[in-house]
Amino acid sequence: MEKTIVGIGAFVCASICASACHAQSSVTLYGLVDTGLGYVTNAGGAHQYAMTNGAHSGSRWGVRGREDLGGRTSAIFILESGFNSANGALGQNGLAFGRQAFVGIKRPEGYAALGRQYSSTFELFFPFLPIANGSAGSGFGVHPGDVDNLDSSNRIANALKIATADYHGLRVDALYSFGGQPGSIARNQIWNVAMRYMRGPLGLAAGYQSTDRPNYSFWGNKANDSATGSNIAPPILRGYATAGKQDTFAMAASWKFRKARLSLIYSNTRFEHLGTVAVSGLAPALAANRGVASINVYEANVGYYITPLLLVGAEYSYTRNGGTNGREGAGYNQVNLGVDYFLSKRTDLYSFVSHQLASGVDSTGNRAVASILGTKASTSNQQTLAVLGIRHKF
Repeated sequence: MEKTIVGIGAFVCASICASACHAQSSVTLYGLVDTGLGYVTNAGGAHQYAMTNGAHSGSRWGVRGREDLGGRTSAIFILESGFNSANGALGQNGLAFGRQAFVGIKRPEGYAALGRQYSSTFELFFPFLPIANGSAGSGFGVHPGDVDNLDSSNRIANALKIATADYHGLRVDALYSFGGQPGSIARNQIWNVAMRYMRGPLGLAAGYQSTDRPNYSFWGNKANDSATGSNIAPPILRGYATAGKQDTFAMAASWKFRKARLSLIYSNTRFEHLGTVAVSGLAPALAANRGVASINVYEANVGYYITPLLLVGAEYSYTRNGGTNGREGAGYNQVNLGVDYFLSKRTDLYSFVSHQLASGVDSTGNRAVASILGTKASTSNQQTLAVLGIRHKF
């Protein structure tokens, strides 16, 4: 009898402890599915009608967790996988958790995390971007080639990130990516720091990222990327795979009105030491690039809530590539117009139109062609994309 009572007592204690631990911890399954229909006026020389994936926001599923460690300290993790909702294929060129995969410690002052993560600049710039203002979606509506990574086409692997909480509107975020190369701590390393102030109607942000050997460390850090060839596809940037360094500075400002927010963004990206990194299979014109290529982007976007359920937006950006080897360089004008109707908190219908006009000579040494990110490049200097889609969050 005594043994029975002791056994029951142990079971009850274990159950209470398990319940307490469970109450202090959580694991959440979440995701987003975004699918639509698109039309492109010139995709490789022909009109194209196609089903689109992630035109507004990249389709994904993930698991996030938190465990209370006591003393206002928690362990956190996120595993997030991108996928193509039109055909079921893995996103991020074959990575199982290509969007995010990290574990860390969080306190009221902020958090520290290790793993594959968003850049600090993208994380703090998100409220200023066209996707937040409804004028354009992820991918299709961003700057040519996503040259400044403000659409987060490239996540950062092997990264240590330290981020503060929001202190009266101010946040600071810093990241360091270990190159992991024997004998050289600097080879393939990435470091990135950003800060944002948002309080009342005013928003301000600035960020800087320095990347060593970007073709491999930044553009080529996914499962099916090449360890020897070029991983940079957009024509505006294709000729810069041999760069020894890529530096990007960005700043943004916004002002919120009653139903609208106006944002201004500037970025400068420099591909430096061209010709110093070996890349196999390059055409002679691409391999011959030398010196520095500097690309400036100027953008203005505005979003306006006609009703709490209906958001409209507009964006204009001008991208200027100064060129290399004495070339004239290239210019890209892009306009995006969008509308987003919220059926519920988790489901919305959206539509947007993007038009790009190119001029000059691009990084490949050829006449610049229009190339809206996420589409096949045009054979002319103009390209227009129209998308109608549905997005559901869970």
